[in-house]
Amino acid sequence: MLPEIDLKGQQALLSARVLIIGIGGLGSPVALYLSACGVGHICIADPDKVELTNLQRQIAHSENSLGLDKVSSCKNSMSALNHEVEIRTLETALEGELLLKEVARADIVVDCTDNLTTRFAINKACVINTTALVSAASIRWEGQITVFHPGLKGSPCYHCFHQEENSNGEPRELEQTCAKNGILGPVVGVMGSMQAIEVVKIITQSGDTLLGRVLLFDALTMQWESMILPPNPDCKICGNLTNN
Repeated sequence: MLPEIDLKGQQALLSARVLIIGIGGLGSPVALYLSACGVGHICIADPDKVELTNLQRQIAHSENSLGLDKVSSCKNSMSALNHEVEIRTLETALEGELLLKEVARADIVVDCTDNLTTRFAINKACVINTTALVSAASIRWEGQITVFHPGLKGSPCYHCFHQEENSNGEPRELEQTCAKNGILGPVVGVMGSMQAIEVVKIITQSGDTLLGRVLLFDALTMQWESMILPPNPDCKICGNLTNN
């Protein structure tokens, strides 16, 4: 047993409630590792079904899962690792009041989605509920990960990191997608595994999290870069909190 976690940390993991939004390339390793680590209550949300093209990177699913809801497929894989985990599944996109409700029920939210509109909505819900958020993204050979904890001094939010509007004041669209640019499966697996590590650290209060920092990963050069991400006092989403 890790001395930083010990029995107290194991109990904290058992009592924790984690919401994983998106059960694709990122969400698969997050869900599997958190189940194996003994997180007691996990809610997984995804409206999609398993397709053959998913299997290259979405390791919670298999050929036997083709056509199933992703959350049902993932639940089967999670339960096979640890049948004592309480798993709730939501076969829908989390939006509006439902998103706010589910974020309020969670201790930590893990954003494993792949579009900016959803990421901004998740961030706003976490700011409203002062819920910790672990966010990551991957494309081609690259990945990034950071942690937000609204209400804590020095914490930015996702909107501090990415602006919702472009220079013309129009909604910003995701310029690069995995469908158009591709993704190496192990890269997204690395970033999802890192998300699981950050969740465990937050729950057990172990080490230093990525709060206020962004880690950038380049698999082609096998290099990591770290950059500081300060809160934006003028952020329209969290500025009122970071100024307290």
